[in-house]
Amino acid sequence: MDDNSFFSIDRLVEFGLGMSMAQQMVQMMNQTMSQMHVPGSIHTMPAPPVQTIYFAIDGNQVGPVTESEVARLVDEKKVTKDTLAWMPGMAGWKTVGQIPEILKIIALTPPPIPSKS
Repeated sequence: MDDNSFFSIDRLVEFGLGMSMAQQMVQMMNQTMSQMHVPGSIHTMPAPPVQTIYFAIDGNQVGPVTESEVARLVDEKKVTKDTLAWMPGMAGWKTVGQIPEILKIIALTPPPIPSKS
């Protein structure tokens, strides 16, 4: 085997060192990029806060109810536009029809699937 052959010890050592250096460079670049702050990127946007809602159903206070549970209560016809509701930050109880945040949740709730007759 001559020294110009790819399989010579010198060439294999050079190849191994080159691969090792490339892996270290990739690791450093990944670490640097993961710590980088890019204004307006999706990773810098906070998740929207989950609203905690209380309802007055059949004379009883029900809650705290999360947004996902509101859809279930609407589907069960326990919450209507005339149901009293309260959320943190409100001075007093109001009907659902007066609270835009709850109306938005109700508007985004799909209607029940019609049964086949």
